[in-house]
Amino acid sequence: MKESLLKVQLKENLGRFISISAEEFERVYAYVKIKKFKRREVIMDIGEVCKDAMYIGEGCLRYFHLVDGEEHTGQFFFENGWYTDYESFLTGEPSRVSIQAIEKCTLACFSRKDMYQIYEETPRFERFGRLMAETGFIGLRKKTETFAQLTPEERYLKLVKERPKVIQRIPQHFIASFLGIKPQSLSRIRKRLLENP
Repeated sequence: MKESLLKVQLKENLGRFISISAEEFERVYAYVKIKKFKRREVIMDIGEVCKDAMYIGEGCLRYFHLVDGEEHTGQFFFENGWYTDYESFLTGEPSRVSIQAIEKCTLACFSRKDMYQIYEETPRFERFGRLMAETGFIGLRKKTETFAQLTPEERYLKLVKERPKVIQRIPQHFIASFLGIKPQSLSRIRKRLLENP
């Protein structure tokens, strides 16, 4: 992905959340560090400190944690979206999750130190940070409610309806992990739905 395209996308993305002048954007963009990752590459491992807030210019990533040595996917993030492990990013403590590029990824990264510097220099960017935190909180709450209230089949149908990108681009074993079931169970659900549409 060309840096010029990434820059345009980032400016448009920020503009959807806050009003930012060309001059302010250039000040913000001066802090960007572009990082590229290969398909399946681990961006950050459990036990490391999350040092970046990441804008995804290209590709998709997931975060996961381990339960008894088994991976459990927490969420998927696609191009034109943002991700950071907020707890580790804000506290500087080791993360309890890993971040992995599912596809080849190009990220525009902001370090914690730089983010706070941007808040000082461009106060309206602090509003953007707050909106991102609120969006993350709402997303986490919705997922918790979905797991508490819906069966695995209902969770899968909800995913098909609301997030077709996940169905189209994410390997089935990661989707099963996200839904909290085994890949064999997901295969049975998909087969049953095909036979009884």
